Amino acid sequence: FGDSTACTKTGVYLLQDGNEEPFNIRLHLAKDILTIQEQDVICVSGEPFYSSERTVTIRRQTIGGFGLSIKVIYMKSNGSVDNSINFPFQVQVLRNAGEDVTLTVSFLKKTPAFLKLPLCEDCTCVPSDQSSGTSSPLCDSGLHLNYHPNNTDTLSCSSWPTSPGLRWEKRWVDLRLIPLLHSRLSQHVPGSDVCRKNAFQVIAVDGVCSGVITCPAAEDCLDWLQAIATNISALTKHNVKKINRNFPVNQQIIYMGWVDEKEQDSVQDRMYSSQFLALRGSSLFKFSAPPVTTWDWTRAEKSYTVYEIMCKVLKDSDLLDKRKHCFSVQTECGEDMFYSVELECELLIWEKAFQMATFLEVERIQCKTYACIMESHLMGLTVDFSMGFVCFDAASKAVLWRYKFSQLKGSSDDGKSKIKFLFQNQDNKAIEAKELEFSNLFAVLHCIHAFFAAKVACLDPVFLESQGAATTTGGAPTRTSVSCNTQTSKIKYST
Repeated sequence: FGDSTACTKTGVYLLQDGNEEPFNIRLHLAKDILTIQEQDVICVSGEPFYSSERTVTIRRQTIGGFGLSIKVIYMKSNGSVDNSINFPFQVQVLRNAGEDVTLTVSFLKKTPAFLKLPLCEDCTCVPSDQSSGTSSPLCDSGLHLNYHPNNTDTLSCSSWPTSPGLRWEKRWVDLRLIPLLHSRLSQHVPGSDVCRKNAFQVIAVDGVCSGVITCPAAEDCLDWLQAIATNISALTKHNVKKINRNFPVNQQIIYMGWVDEKEQDSVQDRMYSSQFLALRGSSLFKFSAPPVTTWDWTRAEKSYTVYEIMCKVLKDSDLLDKRKHCFSVQTECGEDMFYSVELECELLIWEKAFQMATFLEVERIQCKTYACIMESHLMGLTVDFSMGFVCFDAASKAVLWRYKFSQLKGSSDDGKSKIKFLFQNQDNKAIEAKELEFSNLFAVLHCIHAFFAAKVACLDPVFLESQGAATTTGGAPTRTSVSCNTQTSKIKYST
């Protein structure tokens, strides 16, 4: 996609995959993919003789016996394993065998790294401390079949087929490829607030996981996290631009990304679950997986109107547990949802994107009217971006009073249905109280806050400049171009 900000990095680290012991891997970060490589022994010239079935004769050694173990598995005709066979009894057959045992060996990927392979036609095998860099792969890896300094027994090579020109080398080969588009980073133990030390994993959109990658130092780990996050962000930005070509101006995507949501009824081993959030047009969408088709947008788990919800970035004193970089979203029903992201830069991107989405939607609708009751009469309250607050009789449509945003000096609510506004009369400077009752209190409070925030943003030259730059590409604002500094409005809430 030609983004010059995309990072490329390479490094050797430790990987723990499942219950296996950690082993060395090499990471290579490109613009759109993270490649995880492991070291393997491969045949770089000649025809590898293990490409078909062959026989191998091994001889019992003075020290170490045969130097290998055999797991016997019996397969039924339908392909399932027959667990009725007494495996220890079968292995005992090998233990009671004579000095020489002939095995029929089929292709195994790890066979070259285990069996001592011939260096050339005369099958000369030497210990690793005497070998060159292109000797036996077994010697290269430091593994020796039945090798002991005082053991003069050698592996019988009579069964090796002669293949001139064979040469084996250790090389880095691809173990796993992680496409970065819609991938997610995680430093935490899945579902918990426990952060791994200097370690992280990358999970692709199809669920393929990199495994836990451990770095030698915290600085190195953070460097990798930021580099991968930068590339994911660049890919998302590029993808959003393509998708927005198919959507009208009022349905443009502002933000897409993974978050971890704190479970409402969390248990100790499942405190968080991964969710995919998207800001598009007037709505905040919550998905279990990224939307790919137009139909996917209709299948969101939840959707909320951006100007009727409240977003708050949590300070250290507001954090609920050990997780950092958190924010809350209060819905129009007053429900609080808590989210966590991995990096501070991701939190900043989300905050600015939400501010931008709210501003654009307020600018588009210009006004919003809510039904209310004042002094037992059915009224309507209009929050107008140009005029401020307008209250009118629902039946006659006659305007009872109006105030500018600048005239609102304070407000309070009972947390259930009532809001008390304190307006200053422009003529005599007296404070006039107006109490209204709403059936959707939180939606009204959040809407008023959104209009105030948009008013403040209009006075911020940095925000206006960034908005102009954001809309130069097809009228669609981009996540990375958003830069606003919305201040807290004068409206106050009490609970």
